[in-house]
Amino acid sequence: MNDWPEAWSDDNRGRRYGRGSASAQPESPRVMRQVRRGQPAPPGQGAYGGVPQQPQYVDGHGSGGYDDYDSGYNTGQVYGGGRGGGDGYGPQRPAPDWRRRIKWTAITLVTVLFVTTVATYFWADSKLNREVDLSKVIERPEKGEGTNYLIVGSDSREGLSDEDKKRLRTGSSEGKRTDSVMILHTGDNGPTLISLPRDSNVEIPTFKGSESGKTYQGTGRQVKLNAAYAEDGPELLVRTVEFNTGLHIDHYVEIGFAGFANIVDAVGGVEIDIPQDIKDTKSGADLKKGKQTLNGEEALAFVRTRYALAGSDLDRTKNQQKFLSALANQVATPGTVLNPFRLYPTMSAGLDSLIVDKEMGLFDLADMFWSMKGVSGGEGTSMNIPLAGSSGGNLLWDKDKVKQLVNQLNNDEKVTVKGD
Repeated sequence: MNDWPEAWSDDNRGRRYGRGSASAQPESPRVMRQVRRGQPAPPGQGAYGGVPQQPQYVDGHGSGGYDDYDSGYNTGQVYGGGRGGGDGYGPQRPAPDWRRRIKWTAITLVTVLFVTTVATYFWADSKLNREVDLSKVIERPEKGEGTNYLIVGSDSREGLSDEDKKRLRTGSSEGKRTDSVMILHTGDNGPTLISLPRDSNVEIPTFKGSESGKTYQGTGRQVKLNAAYAEDGPELLVRTVEFNTGLHIDHYVEIGFAGFANIVDAVGGVEIDIPQDIKDTKSGADLKKGKQTLNGEEALAFVRTRYALAGSDLDRTKNQQKFLSALANQVATPGTVLNPFRLYPTMSAGLDSLIVDKEMGLFDLADMFWSMKGVSGGEGTSMNIPLAGSSGGNLLWDKDKVKQLVNQLNNDEKVTVKGD
């Protein structure tokens, strides 16, 4: 019997797979393994009258009358299905290896941080102005315990335009003089910040000229402290401080008017509590009592003011100590250290304007700023050098107390001496 639709013959069917054969017998299961007929459909539900029952698949085999069905779709034989399950239409993407990703992300971040830190170090180190040669200082005291920094604020107008000089009320004097002198001692018993008033009476000792190399014999000449700097610069100032105190100075740091104002502005201003209203036409200060944030111009006016203060230069040195400690504290805050848009401008402004000795390194500078921060945080001591009165406008030191103070510093002991 011919099962094909009318008008079809065996010759039409050919012998290809899926089109039957010339034999009247059904094709073998090997050829027709994808097709197997089940029970006849009920009347009216044949191939053209309804939807035939669909095979059910379990592990690639039919069930419910289709148990010999070989599903190549489930096993991936037809389309290269995935490993055990899936939709059978392509290879499954392996699950991400999160441990590996986290490890390489961490390695990348550490590498970037290391390279950035090293590059920043060499950039910053190259910007330090190492101009002061302490090897020119002669007859130096023996070095004690801890580290002593001589911190100098000069009235240098270098880098200031005529407009800046007018705005900052600096005047236009040529050259530079010391506007403030401080000794910062760091050690195991906390930092100690000691102001040396610019009007302190000191003796100019024998010294070697920083430029000429010529030795100038001491004659017992008594002058104000700031005169030593004016006469032969930082080297003679260090020599004079060491001679009159007996304290060995390890490092020298100097900053001028422009640099000071730039650092304050770069850090975003410095918050400080001003104890009284201050109005000084000479420095340009016009500040109200209370806690406030000072910009560079206001900060410079604040630390320079002395004529509006009852204690004149002594009160000014206290304000300078207070502000420098607050500035160091501001520089060390996470808002500055962790913000590259504030950190790098601050570092650039500071490093460009500082003048240091030839042996000064970045770690020394960091130690100095960190110790200044400690002073403002109550971890250290700030004071004026002990005084015994004045003579001819010069402030006289209390030699016995100064000797006791220097002994405590040299031995890195807790300072018990009280200053003015």
